[in-house]
Amino acid sequence: MQKQALAELIEFLEEKAATVHRLEDEGEKALQSEGQQAFQVKLEKKAELLAALGEKAWPMTEKVGGELGDQIAQRLEQFSTSASTALRIGSVFFMTALLYPEDHKSGEPNDLENYITELKGNL
Repeated sequence: MQKQALAELIEFLEEKAATVHRLEDEGEKALQSEGQQAFQVKLEKKAELLAALGEKAWPMTEKVGGELGDQIAQRLEQFSTSASTALRIGSVFFMTALLYPEDHKSGEPNDLENYITELKGNL
């Protein structure tokens, strides 16, 4: 049961990671064609998605249960807290940097994608 619950959670997180990429791509296109305000709207949607991640994933982390479920819940809450902070202060730079370490190179996976890969090792 735990592996099934984990697989469902991973699928959910993969969908969210894909949505993050889509919003980032849309934001870049909006910046080029419509300007800064349109870019910020897309980044706010990205931050809102991440801010809700811990809460939305909670029922699935509960099903995973045990120490692993607790660890996942804590990690997802870290993503959510950072995104909530970015929204609260209204920092476009902070919203852009969500999920990306300082030394991130274009084309490399972001922190959420790296975490998904890590979780797959538990299947």
